[in-house]
Amino acid sequence: MSDMKAIYSTVHKDAFPETMTILLGEEKLVYKKRVWTIDNEEKGLRYGENPDQPAALYALRDGAITCGGLAWRGPEHGIVSVLTEAQIIQAGKHPGKINLTDVDNGVNILQYLAERPAALVLKHNNPCGAAWTEKGVACALTRAVMCDRIAAFGGAVVVNRPFSREAAEIVASAYFEVVAAPAFEEGVVQILKSRKNLRIMELPGLARLEELTRSAFLDVKSLSDGGIILQKSFVSRIRAAEDFLPAKATTREGLAVTARRPAKMELDDLRFAWAVEAGVTSNSVIFVRNGATLAIGTGEQDRVGCVELAIHKAYTKYADALAFRELGLSLYELKQRAAEDPAMQEKLADIERRTRGSRAGLAGSALISDGFFPFRDGVDVAVCEGVSAIAQPGGSLRDAEVIMACNEAKPQVAMLFTGQRSFRH
Repeated sequence: MSDMKAIYSTVHKDAFPETMTILLGEEKLVYKKRVWTIDNEEKGLRYGENPDQPAALYALRDGAITCGGLAWRGPEHGIVSVLTEAQIIQAGKHPGKINLTDVDNGVNILQYLAERPAALVLKHNNPCGAAWTEKGVACALTRAVMCDRIAAFGGAVVVNRPFSREAAEIVASAYFEVVAAPAFEEGVVQILKSRKNLRIMELPGLARLEELTRSAFLDVKSLSDGGIILQKSFVSRIRAAEDFLPAKATTREGLAVTARRPAKMELDDLRFAWAVEAGVTSNSVIFVRNGATLAIGTGEQDRVGCVELAIHKAYTKYADALAFRELGLSLYELKQRAAEDPAMQEKLADIERRTRGSRAGLAGSALISDGFFPFRDGVDVAVCEGVSAIAQPGGSLRDAEVIMACNEAKPQVAMLFTGQRSFRH
């Protein structure tokens, strides 16, 4: 065990070169390796995805792409890759690949949520909680954490507004790996530094993320055999409520069916959820209500199974939140005590009863899906939990059946199409 612990504190020097050049036909992209002087020592990435994988970070220094007539991101758009020593306010155990890619996925999501204070908690390059609100960063962060308090443990916090004292106290009261914000209000850093291993990053680019939304970056995927796939990065077409498309289709018998259009609050939640969906591994669905995620179903192989997973998570996390607020215990700690203590058995039974009675907060929620529903089963399962509005790409051979599932629900469930898929692998 001691050797395993030592693995995580051992930094492997990488042998990657100082520069990397990519030639795309006649166009050249030049990347510069990023290193930082921390504690009077030059350090690159701590390690890659695992401690025995040396890794290096490169930032685009020179060059631009014109292929396809698209708007591509250039050196001026750097945010995470151009992190400087001054922006690493506290290094903790200096950043590794996972820390930076979590923050980067925060950038990926928050670029579509610039109009309001928003907060994300990310873990293993997926959001486990997200919220936006006019009430400020601390309120958004509280709601994001409580969406999945269990998964938030050891996560990365990323926000799009200056970090407030109230937000800092939330972070200081629990265990997080990273906090990234465009700025920190007076006295906030001192509160955060009470967590010695917390990585604190000041990234001014988080305050101007709307600059990114109309451009793409060169997305590079490496294959196990050394091959490479290049693709244009995902760019969301949904920026406002009017960007959604009516959900309508024709049955095999030639009958035209159209879904109810969502009300204003439902539309707002669907737009928020589609932004968060840009950073979730597919197959995925997200339940949201009042500008905060309730449950995120991630990485499943089938659509209905993903809905079922998200519902299971919603019930578990809702009960955990009750246990923590009322008893200062996690749901699992409460179950452990309930095995031996009759009084705790009663408290557990009460929490479980209230969770079922409230449907874990899913009643009246909105559901987003990154891919179309190939069958109506996923919609039927969500409807049973009281979902009120759904958005999905559309394009299934059974779109009409899926819309009819919404129309048959009582009360009738709204549905819109996004007109694009948001898979992320």
